[in-house]
Amino acid sequence: MEDGQERPDGGGPGEQPPTGGVPAQGRPGEPAGDVYDWFRRGAKLLAQGHPAAAEQLLARAAEAEPHSRSIREALARAQFDAGSYAAALENFRAVALADPSDDYAQFGWGVAAARLGDFETSAEHLALAVAMRPETDHYRSALRQTRATLAARAGAFGPLLPGAPGYREDQGREPSLPRQAGGEPEGVDDDV
Repeated sequence: MEDGQERPDGGGPGEQPPTGGVPAQGRPGEPAGDVYDWFRRGAKLLAQGHPAAAEQLLARAAEAEPHSRSIREALARAQFDAGSYAAALENFRAVALADPSDDYAQFGWGVAAARLGDFETSAEHLALAVAMRPETDHYRSALRQTRATLAARAGAFGPLLPGAPGYREDQGREPSLPRQAGGEPEGVDDDV
C-alpha cells in the first residue's frame, strides 16, 4: 500500500514466505513457475508500482495457497493500490482474523474500510493497529483522519457554512409543515 509500511519479506513476524507446490505450467494460461515464483514476481511488480499486474499473479498464488497470510497480505496491498478496496478489505480481514495481533492487517482493514465509507469499522481497526504499534506515525495519522470524519459527520464542528461542500440551502432553517388547501399548515385547526 502507499502508506510507507512495506513488508519486503512478504510476511508477518515469524512467518516464512510461501514455498509453493504447483508444478510449472500446470494448466493452460497459467504463469510459468510455482506459487513462490508467482508470489515473488507479484511482490516485485507491486514494489515497482504495477499493482494491477501484481494483483493478477498474487491472485493465482492465493488461489493455489488460500491459507498463506503472506500471499493474502501482498494480494490485499496490490488490490488496495489498484483501487479494489472491497477486495482488499476482504483479504486484510482474512489475515487479521487468522492472526488478530497482525497490526498491519488491522491497519489495512481500517484504511480499506475508510475508502469504502465505513468509518466506524475503520476507526475500530485503526485503533487496534495504533494500540499495537503506537510509534507508527501513519497508523496514528489514519486514525486521526477517520475520527475527524466521524466527528464532522456527527456535527461536532458545528453547521456547514454557506458555500462549503455538502451545504444545503435548507440547512439551519426550521422544517416547515406541509400546507393545507386553505393555506394553513396541516395539523393546525383555526376553529380551536
